[in-house]
Order: sequence, then structure tokens, then C-alpha cells
Amino acid sequence: MNFKELVAGSRTRRVFDESRPVGVQTLAGLVDLARLTPSGRNLQPLKYVVVADEALCARIFPLLGWAGYFKDWPGPGPGQRPTGYIVVLLDRDIADSPGCDHGIAAQTIMLGAADMGLGGCIIGTVNRGKLADILGLADSFEVLLVLALGVPAEEVVVETLPPDGKIEYWRGTDGRHHVPKRSLDELIVGRHPGGASGS
Repeated sequence: MNFKELVAGSRTRRVFDESRPVGVQTLAGLVDLARLTPSGRNLQPLKYVVVADEALCARIFPLLGWAGYFKDWPGPGPGQRPTGYIVVLLDRDIADSPGCDHGIAAQTIMLGAADMGLGGCIIGTVNRGKLADILGLADSFEVLLVLALGVPAEEVVVETLPPDGKIEYWRGTDGRHHVPKRSLDELIVGRHPGGASGS
């Protein structure tokens, strides 16, 4: 697939096939992609914990918020949960803030996962204190994000934003997950063409 197809296919996935686990080396390989990304002032303040252990994954799962618009959905059920996690940390001995580094790293990891046939969810709603305790993290590490990963077991469809402008994602009776997206014309609020490349 070309790069646009890869981006379009790298949707948020919340339902997985637990019978096909992700190995810790695969997770480490995804972190290696993030290692190569740009970093503000090249400080590289991000550190990572990769988790593929089944028992530890089970302890991490209830510490995560899964879908803000699905108020009554506690997340994927048994057999449909992630089989790997990448915990993105800020090393405060290096920097006081991650800037935008963690966003760049997380999206790079998700693109790498999609390229491998995996799927995932970037989760910011995390019980950070309990997660730090479970992982035995030093006080110098701040939990920024948790990336939940696995073999996807749901179809995600990108939709045109409806006339009422509702941005909430929704799940159909067929189990497909629908995600409305704003149009390109709505996003670009100025065009200043110039030269041959601007035509």
C-alpha cells in the first residue's frame, strides 16, 4: 500500500484477537521506529516500557479508559483485549515536558503497527499512579500515554461528517466502528498558491 493508504488504514482499534498474541520483540521493534523520529532540541526525553506478558497485560487493562463516547462500554471483553502494551514515559531527569515528542512517537508506532497488520489505541485516560506502581517505575518517570496493541478484530470505517456536524464515533448493528471526519475543504482555511507547484 502507498503511504496515504497506510495512514487511512491506521485507525484506532479497540477490539483484538487475543488468540494471536504480539511478541515483546515486535513491540521493541516499534519502539525502535519511534527512536528515529524528530525530538525537540534533540533531547530525546521519552522512555518506554514494552509489555507482552499475559498476566501483566491483565493487570494493566482495567487501568485504562477505552472510549469516551461509549459511556456504558467498559472496553473489550475477554478474548478481545490487547496482547501488548507500550507505555510512553517522560524521563524528567532529561526534560520537564515532552513537548510534542510523544504525539510524534505514538503516531509513528501506530503507523508501524498498521504496516505489520496490527492495530492499536492511543490511550491518554490512564490511572497513572497505579500503573507506575505495577511497573515499578522510578519517580523520575512520568506516564504520558499507553499504546494498546494487538491483531485487530473489528472493522473501522471513515465517514463523511454528517450535516449536523456531529463528530462522535459510533458502532453499527453490524459491529463496524464508524468515525466521521471533517472534509479537507473545512480544514484548510487559507490557500496561497504560488509558482508551478501551487497550481
